[in-house]
Amino acid sequence: MSIQITGLSKSFDANPVLRDVNLEIPEGELVALLGPSGCGKTTLLRILAGLESPDAGEVRHAGEDVGARSARERNVGLVFQHYALFRHMTVAENVGFALRVRKRPRAEVTARVDELLALVQLDGLRERYPHQLSGGQRQRVALARALATAPRILLLDEPFGALDARVRQELRRWLRRLHDELHVTSVFVTHDQEEAFEVSDRVVLMNAGRVEQVGTPAQVFEEPASPFVMRFLGAVNVFQGRVDGNRTWVNDLEFAAPGTSGGAGAVRKSAHVYVRPHELEVHRAAVPGSFEARVVRLVPLGAAVRVELSAPGFGKAVEVELDVRKGEALGLQPGEAVHLSPRRARVFAAPDGEADSLTASAL
Repeated sequence: MSIQITGLSKSFDANPVLRDVNLEIPEGELVALLGPSGCGKTTLLRILAGLESPDAGEVRHAGEDVGARSARERNVGLVFQHYALFRHMTVAENVGFALRVRKRPRAEVTARVDELLALVQLDGLRERYPHQLSGGQRQRVALARALATAPRILLLDEPFGALDARVRQELRRWLRRLHDELHVTSVFVTHDQEEAFEVSDRVVLMNAGRVEQVGTPAQVFEEPASPFVMRFLGAVNVFQGRVDGNRTWVNDLEFAAPGTSGGAGAVRKSAHVYVRPHELEVHRAAVPGSFEARVVRLVPLGAAVRVELSAPGFGKAVEVELDVRKGEALGLQPGEAVHLSPRRARVFAAPDGEADSLTASAL
């Protein structure tokens, strides 16, 4: 069951929440809606479910306009952050609830419940009540209940947000395996980048009610379409620069800036050069294309070490991330001077008030 979203807009009390959203989700794909709180992710999900109506635009399932259909008529499965299980019902009763409401034969309900409990690996807990389960087990019950009616689309609204980090990691891996087995078209709302990247086939980056970028996890990370995407997807160093023709300068450092218009001497202000911490090399001595910095602090991060540095002319602070072996080999100490050289940079300029995105080549 594919999903087509065209020109979707929604406001609450004259405050725009969604602004002309256009999106296509192929059948069988698991898509993550990723973005900060308040960007419109959950509102979009609720419109897909039929729990909210848009002010403009349309939603189609497999080419059929479902705007006039209720949530039940759309046959979508819903999983929420806080489980929403019936406390007075056992695990088996919770899973089979939707089928009983639809007056399905008892034998059919029993068989379907047995099948789903085995699928979510809870077949030994069918007679327990929600308060007797862990958070991860409750969420698996909620997922089994959402799948009971064999929905054409599965919608998940931050389903692991109330769980601790280790359980979240286990459940999202389990969800990915489950999706690969079932191939139900699924939309997954999250504000957690790691979660979105690990679970989804494609990521939809949202900001202020708009879609900023759509692509595979690798595409949105390696080829960010805007400064927002660059900043949202992990730590980044931002250097103030200037664009001159098809080159960008940060102090004496030169970057390629393909895609700019205008010839040599056409200066464009407000250029920013973005370099991720793992894309900066640390050298003991100056090398071509490097700049001087001084080590302020070393922060162990398990398999990596974060080096915090000061670099006059390059902003208040610079961060570098090194793997442990590289960090040990360098033997850095607070207070010593080093040189940094970017392996890769991305340039975003705002000429004439209009944002042009420019990807700089490696130095």
